[in-house]
Amino acid sequence: MKQSKISHRIPSKVSPELLRQAKEFGFSDRQLAHIWGTSEKIVRGMRKQHGVVPVYKTVDTCAAEFEAHTPYHYSTYERENESKRSERKKVIILGGGPNRIGQGIEFDYCCVHGVYALDEEGIETMMINCNPETVSTDYDTTDKLYFEPLTLEDVLNICEHEQPFGVIVSFGGQTPLKIAKALEENGVRILGTSPEGIDLAEDRERFGALLRKLNIPHPKYGTAYSVNNAVLVAEQISFPVLVRPSYVLGGRAMEICYNGDAVREYMKKAVDVSPDYPVLIDRFLEDAFEYDVDCVSDGKDVVIGGVMEHIEEAGIHSGDSACVLPPFMISQKNLDEIIGYTVKLAKALKVVGLMNVQFAMKDGVVYVLEVNPRASRTVPFVSKATGLPLAKIAAKVMVGKTLEELGLKGYDFRKVKHISVKEAVFPFNKFPRVPVFLGPEMRSTGEVMGISENFGAAVAKAQMGAGNTLPVEGRVFISVNESDKTEFTLGIARDLVGLGFSLVATEGTQSFLNQSGVECGHVFKVNEGRPNVVDMVKNGEIQLIINTPLGENSRYDEFAIGRSALENKVSFITTLSAAATAVKGIAKQKEGTLGIRSVQEYLKNIDT
Repeated sequence: MKQSKISHRIPSKVSPELLRQAKEFGFSDRQLAHIWGTSEKIVRGMRKQHGVVPVYKTVDTCAAEFEAHTPYHYSTYERENESKRSERKKVIILGGGPNRIGQGIEFDYCCVHGVYALDEEGIETMMINCNPETVSTDYDTTDKLYFEPLTLEDVLNICEHEQPFGVIVSFGGQTPLKIAKALEENGVRILGTSPEGIDLAEDRERFGALLRKLNIPHPKYGTAYSVNNAVLVAEQISFPVLVRPSYVLGGRAMEICYNGDAVREYMKKAVDVSPDYPVLIDRFLEDAFEYDVDCVSDGKDVVIGGVMEHIEEAGIHSGDSACVLPPFMISQKNLDEIIGYTVKLAKALKVVGLMNVQFAMKDGVVYVLEVNPRASRTVPFVSKATGLPLAKIAAKVMVGKTLEELGLKGYDFRKVKHISVKEAVFPFNKFPRVPVFLGPEMRSTGEVMGISENFGAAVAKAQMGAGNTLPVEGRVFISVNESDKTEFTLGIARDLVGLGFSLVATEGTQSFLNQSGVECGHVFKVNEGRPNVVDMVKNGEIQLIINTPLGENSRYDEFAIGRSALENKVSFITTLSAAATAVKGIAKQKEGTLGIRSVQEYLKNIDT
């Protein structure tokens, strides 16, 4: 479809009266610009020129029984403004907007802790958010709450009314980041990492150049603007590849592609998802370990809150992956590399506030996968596990405090001696037709945490919290890919037998285990005959599943097994590292020594 040319002026037929009427009817500047064939900026300029600006009314939280004094406002195009501006130093925090899979309550946690921190600094704090199901939109959380959409028009209107010292965009996830650059172009001061730094981390070409300059390893990558170009780039990188639109939310529209046909099919859908941005293509490091790091920088010093090791395979969205803090399967050399790369990146991107970095480790090499100079989903988990309030620290840093002034220079997360395990909670039982196979697109709707001084106990507690209590007896189904037929797998199998479990496996894995002296029965794959593994799950003959797929073909079996496991409430494990942790959890459960202590008791034992 041919686009009409955009005019740089309002049509003469548009009078101030018509403009006011359109605004009273609820048309946005952007909608009017589209109708009139001009730009949003021109419509906004005309509104201001003719005094067509919104006023703010107070939400009556007392239901008209008596006068309400709550600082809870919404905009309308009337005459009387009920929002009175004070002379105090003000900061506006942009919330995360509607909660949905991919952008959840973790960001609201950061927003609220930011409010608490700025209140401690004597700053008047305002929240702009449009979700009634959050703490940030409680009328008594902030000094002032504007219940408004997170659009450029609405945020600019409030900024012009309140005249804040600055605006924080990095606590609300991807939603407020999308308007950061436009806010800055309209004269709004962005606190913390600049929109330029945020864009540098998101722009794959520029970020790749930065990584090469810093001599930091990264998977091969490319950028594509068309279907044929995408296939060519993917072939040059070599399959499998991870494809995604730029500036995505919660891994939305990400896919792992194993061939050119899959890339072509993806591109047809991707254009509909995000037509204004290119598609990013990365080499997918299959069978790698993945790590997450959350840190705070003041532009000079960097404090690392924690390094988390994912229990699931690399390629699973970080919001869906169970993780352990501190990491449990990493050499000191690789841990030092992760810390060093994080500090380098924070300084190179001139981060002021929070930053999250995702790493993958394969064959002893640490690769940077992604950097987000903003709040991440793991900030609440790290903060609660370590007692270090990262969001509060970041908020104070954004308004001028240094880490040294806050007494945090030299902080070492490795002083935390207890072990914390985060486990994701999924809604699959409510959506029977949804695929259960996890991937780069986020699917979880919550998370729980297990804490103990013992790794196995922490795992067992996390599984209990997520409603996936591990079995302590019965039969285990094992099917591992060729590269996982190692001494490590044998150790897991022997430990399970030692704990009193019997084993069954598909032909290849059964042969591997039997030849190594581990007793194991045989079961058919889904397409090999009956009764197969799915039949045994449905009949209640299997209590635990360990299935490590590798490559496109093995994903079919995993889907069928995963669905039956979910329907029959059987624990389903897809990586050896997760299997090893489950074995430790089962052992502690059988001992009956999990123990219960408060988070505060664990935090008291941290060496300061």
